[in-house]
Amino acid sequence: MADGRKNNGGHSTKGRAGRKPKSEEMQLIEKLNQHIDSDEAILKLKEMIDEGDFKALQLYMNYMYGKPKETKDVNLTGDLPIFDI
Repeated sequence: MADGRKNNGGHSTKGRAGRKPKSEEMQLIEKLNQHIDSDEAILKLKEMIDEGDFKALQLYMNYMYGKPKETKDVNLTGDLPIFDI
């Protein structure tokens, strides 16, 4: 007996999920470069950092040195069974 899962319509994002193809990304970069001077953008970022804009400083640091690794503090309290028999 079939359970009907095969006829449920599937995922609405099928074929569109995930990252855009590299070609689309490159087209967008080319369009942006026609309107934005990278030297002016860098000067503006420096100006914002000099004014104390923390987000601008954070952006610079993340691109220059990478984001710090995330750490998670996992504390288990009480007796928790590992396996439920």
